[in-house]
Amino acid sequence: MNDLITILGVTATGKTRLAVELARILGGEIISADSRQVYKGMDIGTGKDLQEYSTGGSPVPYHLIDIVDPGYEYNVYEFNRDFYKIYDNIVSRGKMPVMCGGSGLYLDSVISGYELKKVPANKFLRKNLEEFDDEELIRKLKSYGPLHNVTDILDRDRLVRAIEIAEFELKNVGEKEEHEPVSSINFGIKFDRETIRNRITERLHNRMENGLIEEVKDLLESGLTPEQLMFYGLEYKYITMHLAGELGFDEMFAQLNIAIHQFAKKQMTWYRRMEKKGVKIHWIDGTINLDHKVTVVMGILRNYQG
Repeated sequence: MNDLITILGVTATGKTRLAVELARILGGEIISADSRQVYKGMDIGTGKDLQEYSTGGSPVPYHLIDIVDPGYEYNVYEFNRDFYKIYDNIVSRGKMPVMCGGSGLYLDSVISGYELKKVPANKFLRKNLEEFDDEELIRKLKSYGPLHNVTDILDRDRLVRAIEIAEFELKNVGEKEEHEPVSSINFGIKFDRETIRNRITERLHNRMENGLIEEVKDLLESGLTPEQLMFYGLEYKYITMHLAGELGFDEMFAQLNIAIHQFAKKQMTWYRRMEKKGVKIHWIDGTINLDHKVTVVMGILRNYQG
């Protein structure tokens, strides 16, 4: 069997249920590859579904969920560092690591074996960039080459950090942290576009009915500023705008729903890009039941063992 099993897919495809069931059968543990589930207290909006890990049998251990406080800006470098520590620990105990998530950059950093470096803050550069407006910063970032993460251009702080990283890379070629490559067999859950749209909308209704707005209120009351919370995008951005009186409920729901649909499209684009560069993803029909999905996955795994 390969070193790692990965379960991926766009939002609202039921990745966690399949990953947990496989981990339970194989004696494995889940490593989350979700850029927002790392934050404590951001439960409903990020779809942690923690009950899934103890439903249907013995509890399945999970990692990289609820590890930092909201307001902190966790990044792919830290994810890589934390992933490999946890991965090595799981393997050393004879368990099977199962990576599960939808954050393309995080998934790809492991599957494709990114070589990442820790980039220190450059106070001198940051001071100089204060004179630039956002459009000038975007042009400067694009001058370094293709964007690795389009969301960097949506927030000024992220723009500045992306430029800081690009400058560091120019001056420190070759200074990278290397890891032994991990061989992953990858499974994606896939629905047709219309089904995904319906699942996203239905799930958003359910989250609203089950305390999503209250969750955002609690985060704001805990001391987070609206700007900090809006940094995390999607649910946290639009509901914060609603609570601030900038959007009525219906307008907020409609705009958020569209934004999640667009996010799902971007996720799929990332997975296609991974495939184009040689990453093999075994796509599983999302409409079949869980037992059938498990049977399909186990059949493919047996072929790899053989």
